[in-house]
Amino acid sequence: MITINIVCVGNLKEKFSREEQTEYLKRLSAFCKVNVVEIKEQNQLDNPQLILEKEGEEILKKLKGYSFLCDINSKEIPSEKFALKIENLMQETSTITFVIGGSYGVSEKVKMIVNEKISFSPMTFPHNLFRIMLLEQIYRAFTIINNKTYHK
Repeated sequence: MITINIVCVGNLKEKFSREEQTEYLKRLSAFCKVNVVEIKEQNQLDNPQLILEKEGEEILKKLKGYSFLCDINSKEIPSEKFALKIENLMQETSTITFVIGGSYGVSEKVKMIVNEKISFSPMTFPHNLFRIMLLEQIYRAFTIINNKTYHK
């Protein structure tokens, strides 16, 4: 069974976000193992560059297997192609890691080290909401791979 790691800066503050995450983690448990790894936000620092470096160091420690950076400035990918990508990666690796950066994004070092950058939209989303969107898209991908009726 493949392991999906979601490395994200910050935690889910709202109860409804935690409940949504729990629901998608439950749904995904039929297809894969999912680990959500929260990196502490460096919001006590005043220097944005230092914030990126500190958060980036922690992100880099958590990268395993094939890694995706969720990045607004990257190529958008439709759900079907995303599913195909995951299906193909399942033949090559036992772990896929997705990275969601903090308020300032991620360091250049993280951008250089990840295997691939993807975007869901040119729009900016709150990090809490985006984490749920990512979980939903991963779930959608597995339903496509397994010919379930969820995806229309």
